[in-house]
Amino acid sequence: MRRSLLNKLILGSCAGPFIFGILIFVLIFVAGDLLFQAAKLIIEQGVAFAVVARLFLYRLPEVVIMTVPMSSLLSTLLGMSTLNGGSELIALKSLGIPFRRILRPILFASILISITALGFNETFVPFASIAADRLMKYEIMKNQAAAVQEKVFLREEEGGQLKRVLYIDELDPNEGKMSGIMMHEFDDGRLTTTLHARRGMWQNAQWWIEDGRIYSISREGEVSLLLRFERQRLALRMSPEQLQRSTRKPSSMSAHELWSYITQAGNAGTDLSKLWVMFHLKLAVPWACVIMAVLGAGFGASRRGRSGGGVGFGISVVMVFAYYVVMSLCRALGESGNIPAVLAGWGPNCVFLVIALFFAWRVDRI
Repeated sequence: MRRSLLNKLILGSCAGPFIFGILIFVLIFVAGDLLFQAAKLIIEQGVAFAVVARLFLYRLPEVVIMTVPMSSLLSTLLGMSTLNGGSELIALKSLGIPFRRILRPILFASILISITALGFNETFVPFASIAADRLMKYEIMKNQAAAVQEKVFLREEEGGQLKRVLYIDELDPNEGKMSGIMMHEFDDGRLTTTLHARRGMWQNAQWWIEDGRIYSISREGEVSLLLRFERQRLALRMSPEQLQRSTRKPSSMSAHELWSYITQAGNAGTDLSKLWVMFHLKLAVPWACVIMAVLGAGFGASRRGRSGGGVGFGISVVMVFAYYVVMSLCRALGESGNIPAVLAGWGPNCVFLVIALFFAWRVDRI
């Protein structure tokens, strides 16, 4: 019963700030980005309000997921600051309850939040992102010149089995050109051949690719060069416009979809550093909720954490900003190949985990 009361005290002090954090951070992102885009579409391009409202709703889940680690930090920082200011933490310490026991319900709740965010990010967010992209293509950009599209994918399946994956670095549907072409052929789920070409052109209702190579992949995973070619017809029956509508961006894929593609494509020796970094970030960011919750709790329970709600919110913003600065730096280093992709994705979590553990260790020694 005492344990239950202690858990309720701790979680109750953090629940309100967590909900407040979700609302306020979503509002900040919406006001700073989504509303500006919506107003621009309505005023400058004359898009109907109903269409813009749908686009707004489709983009909202991605924004909510981004705010969860921030809200976890804010909730524990304000919650522990409140208990610290009311001397509840001092009373608990006088009863011989260590801070690691106080962290136990916070850890449990933050792990549940991370698992929920990860599941939401793997299911609903990609679905909403695809819906937003299709809405932009079919209803908003239908009367406008299509822009160059970067890093697009096309999957072809037959009978529920993957038959072909097409990856294009850049696609220009207006000019009928593409560059950085990579096509993988599968047989019974096994990668058999892969094709690389430097560029391609849409001519006479057909795709022609130039300066390329075709490799064969054995069952043991060995790669051997079959042939080189200067110009060859690509077995793709889609026009540039159809190809643009059918392809997907890596950002709209789930981590499982990315892993499925890059592990298969990696057998051909293709450099997929950017996609590996994106894959690890899709997993690492939801788990940042746990680290941010511990960091906020440790800082809020320390003497320096005694502050009002406004100061606590400001501290949270600074900490979150620092996290995303480190994440952006690691991402750039990983995409350029200077550090491994796994370090680029999980490095920020490791750095802030050390900081969080330091503050948690420091609380019992104040």
